[in-house]
Amino acid sequence: MAKRIITISREFGSGGHSIGLMAAERLGISFYDNQIITEVARQSGLSEEFIRENEEYASHSNSFLYQIAMSAAGSYGYPSVYQKLYEAQTQVIEQLAERESCVIIGRCADYILRDRTDCLHVFIHADYEHRAAHVLEKYGDNGKPMQQRLKDKDSRRRNYYRFHTDRDWGVCANYHLALDSGLLGMDTCVDLILAAARV
Repeated sequence: MAKRIITISREFGSGGHSIGLMAAERLGISFYDNQIITEVARQSGLSEEFIRENEEYASHSNSFLYQIAMSAAGSYGYPSVYQKLYEAQTQVIEQLAERESCVIIGRCADYILRDRTDCLHVFIHADYEHRAAHVLEKYGDNGKPMQQRLKDKDSRRRNYYRFHTDRDWGVCANYHLALDSGLLGMDTCVDLILAAARV
């Protein structure tokens, strides 16, 4: 197989991380999710803790303040810390795609790599029941209503994606494949991704 980069965006609890990892293992290529944090920290000088808390989310409760913080940089002639984070993250993702075949989870990778012809962009979603069961199995009960947990995570991802890409997160036109992991199951999702990656 020629070099292929697979980006996976996903609803919280849809199993996108696990599906991406399984696909990478079956293809024998690298897998990048939390590993990106270490490299972004090295290149940007930001702490890994800060990156974990801010790399993929613009909180729905403070998204207006987040946007002010982002746009204020232009008033002072230097990038905000959030811009610095996004730029470092973009650079790392571009470096990975240039270097090797790999699977990259989230982080606007589908948008960052949108002009490359060796990419397959995938969106994973599922119904509430499957997502709730997956979150409980993987992360446990944190005391918050499950519906609110799912809504909060997805809202943060949606806001972050919209801010940096000016596109709507989860819209099928932005991806080559949109897969319902609740209906299809993880193994079938992996099979479909691998079939598409080999086209």
